[in-house]
Amino acid sequence: MSKSTKGKMNAMRAPKSDEVRMTNGETTSGSVTACSSFGFRVSFAIRHSSFVICWSVILMLVVQTCFAAMAQGQSPDIIGRWNVEIAFGNGDHRSLRFDAQGEGKGAFLVLDPTLKVWGPAAPSPVKWAQGEGNSLTFSGPVEFPIGNVGRDAGTLVCKGKFDTANLITGEVEFSSLVGKQPSKHGTFKAVRE
Repeated sequence: MSKSTKGKMNAMRAPKSDEVRMTNGETTSGSVTACSSFGFRVSFAIRHSSFVICWSVILMLVVQTCFAAMAQGQSPDIIGRWNVEIAFGNGDHRSLRFDAQGEGKGAFLVLDPTLKVWGPAAPSPVKWAQGEGNSLTFSGPVEFPIGNVGRDAGTLVCKGKFDTANLITGEVEFSSLVGKQPSKHGTFKAVRE
């Protein structure tokens, strides 16, 4: 073999074992560092994502709970003027106006065409109270005309609930003050003016 061929072969020869170890050690060390760095970044990203998702879910639940509590706590406002139509079980129908004012006070005004004979109706005091949810009760003295010759005085009690912010429906009871007449029961519908 010539010297030039031997030189070429030496250049192509396999590295010695310590050279391989060193080369492998460098390569292995670099791979481990790269793999370890990648693993740390992935682990951090997963933990961070979990943290963000967890707090987002908690925040959504808190907001939803707050809105649900506010919605339950708010019932429609009764303050205002209401046209009340009453249908008693015996077929009698009556109309009146309910003016709801603050602090549980108000007034009833009977609306009946036959009152022209007697003169205009006078408002009578009413007490009202809102219950749980959308329920409410309003009551007070009224005098319903009887034909064109008399009046039936008594206490009217309306117990109902808001169907919408402008509509109240429920049951009504009229207890006459004249004689020992039985109470009249029926239904009512109040519409905001």
